[in-house]
Amino acid sequence: MRRAYHRRVGNRGVDIGGIDWRTVARAEWPVPDGIDAARLADVLARMLAAADPVVRDEYGCTALTVWARRGILDSELARLGDAMARRLTAHPEIQARSFAALALRVVLTRGDDRCGDDVEGWYESFAQWYPNERDVRGHDPALGWLHAFAHGADAAAAFATALPERAPDILRLCARRMTARDTDIRYDQLEDASLARAITAVLCAPTLTRARALAWFEVLDDAFAGAEPGPCPAWAANTFATLQSLHLHLTRGLGDSGVPRHADAVAERVVGILRMPYPWLG
Repeated sequence: MRRAYHRRVGNRGVDIGGIDWRTVARAEWPVPDGIDAARLADVLARMLAAADPVVRDEYGCTALTVWARRGILDSELARLGDAMARRLTAHPEIQARSFAALALRVVLTRGDDRCGDDVEGWYESFAQWYPNERDVRGHDPALGWLHAFAHGADAAAAFATALPERAPDILRLCARRMTARDTDIRYDQLEDASLARAITAVLCAPTLTRARALAWFEVLDDAFAGAEPGPCPAWAANTFATLQSLHLHLTRGLGDSGVPRHADAVAERVVGILRMPYPWLG
């Protein structure tokens, strides 16, 4: 879910892979002359791991999104997906892992029928990475936007569309991410809304029965088992914020897919958990 305040394209010139990216951006992203899709994919893959936020986010990610939507990279989607899936679990730098998740969302959104037979393998790598990523900062002064939490949420929703039979597993995966305890970071860049949106999108899967739409709450019940009054740890505060946002999403629905079929039942379970910090709820 790219946000308008991410994008300040063209604020300085960058030459990578023999491409003048400032000129390309100002011209509304034409494909540079003499550069085929394979070379474009290789250059973009390198840019998506860059520590420079202008290279990575403003040029690399924007170009990937635009050119994928236009079909320019269709022949390279499977190869890009393979590279990004490997990066999730193998790359040592947070910006590379986070933008690999975002790139997978872009690839999957173009259409899993163009991605070959490897989408399930990509999902396995994603499932290994997402709930276990420890660096969930939204922004870093030097690296710029990181958003591993939000980018992973976007990828989760895309995987649910590509692999609808995985919807119950993806809901559990989101619950594990939501309740991950190995952080002292309080979300302050709308990460809770990103995950709430993704969960709502997954809940729109037509294959979900009521029981499967509710099964992921077992993860939340286990996380809060034995909870006692006291200071609220960061993971619990993040979970409560995400559930509040989820309740709003379930009530209003998504602009492109409406309200999930089992929204009322899911919202009731959400309120049951929120009564722990807010016992005054009706």
